[in-house]
Amino acid sequence: MSAQRTSLVVLTGAGISADSGLATFRGGGGLWEGHRVEDVATPQAWRRDPALVWRFYQLRRRALGTVEPNAAHRGLTELAAECAARDVAFTLVTQNVDDLHERAGSAVLHMHGELAQLRCERCDALVRDLERLELDVYVPCASCSHARLRPDIVWFGEMPYFLDAIDEALRACTHFVSIGTSGVVYPAAGFLSVARDVGARTIVNSLDPPENLDPRDDFRAGRASEVVPGLVAELLQDL
Repeated sequence: MSAQRTSLVVLTGAGISADSGLATFRGGGGLWEGHRVEDVATPQAWRRDPALVWRFYQLRRRALGTVEPNAAHRGLTELAAECAARDVAFTLVTQNVDDLHERAGSAVLHMHGELAQLRCERCDALVRDLERLELDVYVPCASCSHARLRPDIVWFGEMPYFLDAIDEALRACTHFVSIGTSGVVYPAAGFLSVARDVGARTIVNSLDPPENLDPRDDFRAGRASEVVPGLVAELLQDL
C-alpha cells in the first residue's frame, strides 16, 4: 500500500486580517458594533432595508483600498509555492471576505464570499468590482438589467461556499492549521475536529485560545503576522 500523500489545509479567520488594519466583525470596535446582525447580515435585512445593507457593505468595500497584506498573508503564499514544488497538496480556506490573500498571491476558497464581488439575485451573474463604491448608488446587473446587485457575501441563514471541496481536502489532510479564528462560527469551527478525527497534525494560532481548541492541538498564541512566518518555516521542515 502506498503511503498517504502529504496534504495541508489552512483555515484563516478575522485575526489575520486584523493585523492589516481591518476591523473584525465581532467584539468591541467591531464592524457590527452599533448594528444588529439582523439589520445588516441576513437576506431578510436586504429585502427589508437594502439601502442600509448596501451602505454598510460599500463602506467595507471602500476599506479594502486602505490596507495591504501582512507577513502572515505573504508567508502562506510562500508556503503554497513550496508545497506545489514538493508535490504536497495545499488548500487555503478563509472565512474572511477581504481580498488580502489574493493580493499576496494566494489562491483561496472564500467560504463566506467576497467583498470584491457582486452577485445578481435574478440571473446569478458575478461581477468583480471595487470601483463603483458610492454609498447610495446601486450597481445594476449588466447581464439581465436587474436594478441592483447584492454583495456576494454569505449572510446568516445562507449556505457557505465550497463545502464539498473543503470537506474532501479535510478528509485527506495530514496537517491542518487554523489562523486567527474564534472557533465559534460553524461550519468552519468544526473543521478542526474533522482534521483531528482523520489523524492530522493540528496547529492553532490566535491571540487567545479559541472555543474549539482541544488539548491535542498545538496552540501558538500571538498575532498572526508575528507567528505565521516562523510557523511556515517550521512546516516546510516537517512536510
